[in-house]
Amino acid sequence: MASTRPHPTIEHERVVEPDFPLVHDRTYSVRAYRKGPKELLLRGQIRDQKPPGIYIDHDTEPLTVHHMVVDIEIQFPELVITNANVVMETHPHTSCTTITEHYEKLIGMSIARGFSRQIRELFGGPRGCTHTTALLQAMAPVAVQSIWGMESFEPEDGTPVRTPLPSNPTDEQIRERFAFNINTCHVWREDGPTIAGIKNGDEMEPPLWIVDRFKELGLDPAEWDSRFG
Repeated sequence: MASTRPHPTIEHERVVEPDFPLVHDRTYSVRAYRKGPKELLLRGQIRDQKPPGIYIDHDTEPLTVHHMVVDIEIQFPELVITNANVVMETHPHTSCTTITEHYEKLIGMSIARGFSRQIRELFGGPRGCTHTTALLQAMAPVAVQSIWGMESFEPEDGTPVRTPLPSNPTDEQIRERFAFNINTCHVWREDGPTIAGIKNGDEMEPPLWIVDRFKELGLDPAEWDSRFG
């Protein structure tokens, strides 16, 4: 397995950090990579650090107490896990690493609906590593977030990225297109205004971050390709 990079620092744009002594810092990082037209690689990392001097007097460097790395290879677009690998870069006990092979049970699972429940059943509590299991819970939504990104690549065989919805789509067509979104949050509830607008053939609202970036670049947000909306 290739060596892992340290976590990027997440800078708050509007939120000011509290002016109190830091006690603990937990960072999650999940990145998705396109290995091929039908293969997605998720790399997740979780790192716990203690601030300088909290355990060792006169220590000027933060102390990493946990650093777990999980690689998951996923078949696209089915989102079925085809390979899984857990590496414990930093851990407190010599016996921590004896559980890593247990996570091979991820292979064959869907990382979409029902994933969180299966993770709890297979790896919760004494059946796994607390920190690795917490990381897995954070990784699943990233796979779903990667769907439109995967489909944004030009297909090698020249076929369309995805067939456009008709002007008046059926419930079945909508469910097929947005299967990984419907009922995942209040915006995407099946009886809400977003789905109602899709049924009516309305153009989807461009994401606010796209509107902001288009304006920064001097572009018209109306040019946003609703295929990715």
